Amino acid sequence: MTDLPPEAPGEEAGRPLDWRARYDAARARGIPLDPRSEPVPGVNAYPTAYDSDHLIVTATDRLADVLGELRLAASDFGWGIELERVSGETETLEAAVARAQAGRDRFNLPTFYRVRIFPQPRADKDDEPVPPIDAWRLLQRARARFGRDFPGASLDHVLSVDPLQVNPFGKTNPFGKTNPFGKTNPFGKTNAPGIESYADPGSGGRQVVGYVGPAPTRPRLPKGGRRPVIAVLDTGCGAHDWLPDDIVDRHPVVDGTPVGITDPATDPETHGDISGPFDGGIDEAAGHGTFIAGIIRQVAPEADIISVRVADSQGTVLESQFMVAVRSIVKWMSMSAEEGGRAIDVLNLSLSYYHETPEDELFDRTLSELLVAARRLGCAVVCSAGNEATDRPAFPAALWAWPHADFIVDDPADAAPHLSVGALNPNGTMALFSNIGPWVRTCAPGVAVLSTSPPFEGGVEPGSRDDRWGVRRETIDPDDFSGGFAMWSGTSFAAPFVAALLARRIAAALARGQLQRADERVAAIREAEERVLEELSRLGPRKS
Repeated sequence: MTDLPPEAPGEEAGRPLDWRARYDAARARGIPLDPRSEPVPGVNAYPTAYDSDHLIVTATDRLADVLGELRLAASDFGWGIELERVSGETETLEAAVARAQAGRDRFNLPTFYRVRIFPQPRADKDDEPVPPIDAWRLLQRARARFGRDFPGASLDHVLSVDPLQVNPFGKTNPFGKTNPFGKTNPFGKTNAPGIESYADPGSGGRQVVGYVGPAPTRPRLPKGGRRPVIAVLDTGCGAHDWLPDDIVDRHPVVDGTPVGITDPATDPETHGDISGPFDGGIDEAAGHGTFIAGIIRQVAPEADIISVRVADSQGTVLESQFMVAVRSIVKWMSMSAEEGGRAIDVLNLSLSYYHETPEDELFDRTLSELLVAARRLGCAVVCSAGNEATDRPAFPAALWAWPHADFIVDDPADAAPHLSVGALNPNGTMALFSNIGPWVRTCAPGVAVLSTSPPFEGGVEPGSRDDRWGVRRETIDPDDFSGGFAMWSGTSFAAPFVAALLARRIAAALARGQLQRADERVAAIREAEERVLEELSRLGPRKS
């Protein structure tokens, strides 16, 4: 028997090929919330996903009291708590309280921690075996003990690159068999019904396409000016001729610290299949960030892109980790040029979550405060609305634009806009999968969009192959993206269209060296918002 090599030919060193790493990469983040668990009068919860082993607390002058009350609530279950930074480093209560009492840092940004929960049965109490650790039960018990409006603690929600899945379809590759075409007409029905119709070949699922047009070109930058900058918090950005390093910053560093995930072995824009079984199937979120960058490149070729990898190959990230990345970006914008600061004009967030109690004062304000700080520095925030065909508000898209949101943070008049974006079909109607409601500010093309893809080659082979005259001849390989382009659908791809339109509107003024101050950028991008919304209104959605 021939021994297998320790590393298969062509595989990069350090790539997580063993079954443990692949299982962990495929493991779902968090657990679903059971609204019936640990009921508290007046708290009407709805389903969401969260990490069960810790809560998030924001440093305030009540931090010591909040932690003390959480410790008492935890003791009811035989649990203990420990304060730690989101990075995983333990911090003493004394140090955290001292930090909170000293006030916020010079950038006036909130500091937040995790409260890790662990079994801690007491010798003087019959509390063994202790129940499974559950952050929701602890939060509800604290509310039951100290009042429904118990402040300062929240769940660590799971954000995804659109809450349903990466796109609204049941699988990454929408083709049901090796050769998708069952008939002369490849579509299975005359009019495919329902949301899953978008998975049919030719109807918007991710599939290989050929692009025959020219590459985007950018105008020359005059001396003394700068280009608009769009930061994308997503799955990163892979290699593509349209996206060279002088256009895309793939490794942002703020104050000496890298922002986002940096492990190259788990990069979903480099390795298309790093989770689950060895079946060659492209992971749910692989290529998502590259696709977004390609949309920006097409709509606003003059823009520079900062790619921050926050999501894994399944397209998920914990809220606490996401907020760390947002905080770093806002800090970067707040720093002076001498300190290495960088102006950012638009922040694209094609990911979201649903809050369990969105319509009352139990909603945590930390993320909204961070985004307000970015907007006051002249950075517009553009978010995807989500792909679940619901009017339930998704966050951060709905932070300031839905009924009952006034208790969170007033939508400030001295800040750049915050836009939530739904998806349009190519004919201008709203996509059936797109979220909808008063909190969805606008809609943009988001169905069967063409953009860039990393050169993935999945495990599915062409349906037929017949080489002749020394030439390889075959039918379309449905998951071979080595040509560099794909078609995909989702509100994830409507958001960067709008982000790029905003950047394009202010590009000329920036190139002339104008808009140096934050208030000037706020005024300019608010004016750009009006024109962009007018332009988008002509695209749709069509009225019934």
